[in-house]
Amino acid sequence: MITIALFGASGKTGAWFLQQALQKGYAVKALARTPQKIIQQHERLQVIQGDVLQEADVSATIEGTALVVSLFGHVKGSPAWLQTNGTQHIINAMKREGISRIISLSGGGLPAPQDQPKFADKMIRTIMKIVVPKILHDAVRHAQVLEESGLQWTIVRGPRLTDGERKGMYKVGWVGTTGGTQISRADLADFIVQQVENDAFIGKMPFVSY
Repeated sequence: MITIALFGASGKTGAWFLQQALQKGYAVKALARTPQKIIQQHERLQVIQGDVLQEADVSATIEGTALVVSLFGHVKGSPAWLQTNGTQHIINAMKREGISRIISLSGGGLPAPQDQPKFADKMIRTIMKIVVPKILHDAVRHAQVLEESGLQWTIVRGPRLTDGERKGMYKVGWVGTTGGTQISRADLADFIVQQVENDAFIGKMPFVSY
């Protein structure tokens, strides 16, 4: 049985991922600052109270797992380099445990080499640089940290996320080529779950949308 170390399980996308991962038969060790926010209970779920910025908490979560799924992100009041520093703690713990596979979540504002952004895509990125530069800069640096890690990483990117139901049908490609403008968190989670045992996107940053 595969055990997943999950960061960001108390978020909306994380909750969907957790539900679907348990349904597929995986075991999950989830780190949460507020465990009460994780409403799901299961014999294959272990919730650990802690913070991704505390290396000891991260190590305790990763110990005994096979891979990492990192879905945590900025909320109001988050430090500027939350994703970068948290990801670095995760990488350090993975190397100590001999774990090589990590799947991380980011947004379409993060550029990838295969992207062919259209005018609207370029406008969105420009607006992000003005309105939420902290989040965008952190996303870019977190990607660099993963690229430099030597691990088997995948960064899943999505556009505007909705609370719609899981359809199981969506496009996977790159910004400006096959990308749309939205996707439900349920379907984004569906794609992420599929990457647990799929190596097709190792070292890549696929964009998932309707």
